[in-house]
Amino acid sequence: MSAGSRISWRTSSRSQNTNCVEVGETETAVVMRDSKDREGPMLVFARERWTDFVASAKAGEFDLN
Repeated sequence: MSAGSRISWRTSSRSQNTNCVEVGETETAVVMRDSKDREGPMLVFARERWTDFVASAKAGEFDLN
């Protein structure tokens, strides 16, 4: 999978600059990349695993407090 135009990339609405991650979707996966290195490597997640991750983050499972 390349960082081609078939992926619609987005960043957090809270991001004030380009130093963040971007998230995109394909038909079968959710992908992440570094906004400073758009042609660099991407992390690829099955949709089910991404949904599990987001739910866990919202539930505070990764909070450091």
